[in-house]
Order: sequence, then C-alpha cells, then structure tokens
Amino acid sequence: MLKTILFPTDFSEVSFKALDVFEKLRLAGAEKVILLHVVDQRNFHIMEDYAYANTKELEKQSMDYAKSELEKMAQKVKEQGFTVVPKVVMGVPVQEILKEQKEDEVSLIVLGSHGRSNLAEMFLGSVAEKVVRKCTKPVLVVKR
Repeated sequence: MLKTILFPTDFSEVSFKALDVFEKLRLAGAEKVILLHVVDQRNFHIMEDYAYANTKELEKQSMDYAKSELEKMAQKVKEQGFTVVPKVVMGVPVQEILKEQKEDEVSLIVLGSHGRSNLAEMFLGSVAEKVVRKCTKPVLVVKR
C-alpha cells in the first residue's frame, strides 16, 4: 500500500515539476511525504583541499538556505493534504537517499530526472540513475 513518499530534492526546476504528481499519489492513498535535501559534503571538501578555505560558515549558510527552501516546498505539499516531514542533511546525495529509504517505511521514491549534476549522465541524471539502480523501493522518475 502506498503510504509514505520519499521526495529527495535539489531545488532544481524538475524538482518543482515533480510536485505536480503528488495530487495523484494522494488520491492513490499516499498520506505522508518526506522531503529530503542533501547538502553535498564533497563540495566543501574540494574547497578545503584546493582553496584552503575554512568551509564551516559556508556549510552553515548552505544548510540554512536548504532549510528555508525546503519549508517553502513543504508548504506546497501540505496544501495538497499531506503530512510533511522536511529533512536537511549533510552527506553524499545517493548514500543519504538510500539510507533514508531504509530508515523510514517508505512506499515510493519520487525523483526528478535531471538535477544540478554535470552533463555526464544527461539522460537520467547521475543521482537519479544511481538511486534507481541501488534502491530497494519503487521509484517514480518525473521527466523534465
């Protein structure tokens, strides 16, 4: 039964487009949406290694920005009649998505087909492609 949806977002245009499918999922029995944004820690490691920068303030700003954006998105999802759990974590996106789908009783993962990754995997998107391959739950991929 479709109860809980995990919706990882990178705040890209296709992520907002994916919100359009939620109404149909609610009609199919979905009640709860876990909104997940992963601040990619690898970006900060690169800055520390090559720019010799202290990244603590940048990390805090990134987390604060993500929380603010996720709250805006959460409000839109709440208006569709869902219980919403917003989560912002620091880590590697694919690993954190896979971890989340195991920790919560997720029925379905909804992903955008393209996000902010480079063009190397332009047909599906690197994060979406890896999640589809590695996750144990059904995945709905919303095309651009």
